[in-house]
Amino acid sequence: MNAWHHAAAVADEVTFFGSMAENGVYIGTDKTERWMRDELRQWAGFAFERESAWSFTTIERKIYLGKKGAFAWFDETLDTWMGVCRGSGVLRKTDQGWKILHYHLAVTVPNDAVEDFIALVKKMEEK
Repeated sequence: MNAWHHAAAVADEVTFFGSMAENGVYIGTDKTERWMRDELRQWAGFAFERESAWSFTTIERKIYLGKKGAFAWFDETLDTWMGVCRGSGVLRKTDQGWKILHYHLAVTVPNDAVEDFIALVKKMEEK
């Protein structure tokens, strides 16, 4: 996961998308963002033409392994341009190394700010 986040930070498209399974899913922060790996590659192409696609730094990560060691799942806290975000996902061990099957990125909203957040989203949806 560290190498995957680093690949985005240095716009290494080959490593970033190569770390995902062919049928890998990326769920972004927008309610419309559910990307299959190749759809994400096409959409994010512009970002990987820059020096950095995006930069997420891990604050904390918890990893859990399946009994046979073929699958792992995790949750992580990230420092991002959006503030602190949460990521979670599932990986499968392959002959080519660990591949990301599913990744979900979420923006964190403090509980005390949820009502304001809901109002802001409603206002944005009215536009």
